[in-house]
Amino acid sequence: MDSDTAANLIAINREFYTRFGGSFSATRHRIQPGVRRVLEILKGNESILDLGCGNGELARELAKRGHQGSYLGVDFSLPLLRDAESQVDGLDVRFMQVDITQLPVISDQLSALGPWSLITAFAVLHHIPSTELRLNILRIVNKLLSKDGRLIHSNWQFLSSEKLKRRIQDWSKAGLLVKDVDPNDYLLDWRSGGEGLRYVHHFDEKELDELARASNFQVIDTFYSDGDGRKLGLYQVWKSLLK
Repeated sequence: MDSDTAANLIAINREFYTRFGGSFSATRHRIQPGVRRVLEILKGNESILDLGCGNGELARELAKRGHQGSYLGVDFSLPLLRDAESQVDGLDVRFMQVDITQLPVISDQLSALGPWSLITAFAVLHHIPSTELRLNILRIVNKLLSKDGRLIHSNWQFLSSEKLKRRIQDWSKAGLLVKDVDPNDYLLDWRSGGEGLRYVHHFDEKELDELARASNFQVIDTFYSDGDGRKLGLYQVWKSLLK
């Protein structure tokens, strides 16, 4: 994928989460079962960097559980961040507007606020276009982790749902051709509060394993959860091979 196409896809998602941030947030006021499974393995004192924190639902759940570690949530969507900032009490919490595709630019700032024993990226990587950009981000994430830190992420398995597959749209709606994008890239529509489009990449375990190796991580756990049949979310836990 060339850089212009990647920028186009990033712009599509930025427009979506800016325009539909409110209606999207309204559908995201519960923790997914897979995230709850992750929370059960925490000690309660981790310093957490939450990439793509959205409306702060993870922070609210941590506060309910009495989490004692620090938390920084970052997202580029101001509507979602406004929801996040207005509803969290009882946690050492901060939120920042950050475009994750620009993570290399602000890595020093995030490093100074760390070190981070846990970095989460729930439903984030599948919105990052191109292998090159994903690797750039993951290598920065690796550097931001403390010794023995972990990266935990989830990725949408929308091809497992016949209902969600019906939301796949032709690339012409984004002014693109199939040859412009990478294999397993899709354009999905949105129908709540208006019509919108989102770019989403569909990962399988093999591709994620390859990304892990290329960014000096080791996959230490993989599981599926969420939705009917508990198959709409592919979760992985990675540890750094650099520390």
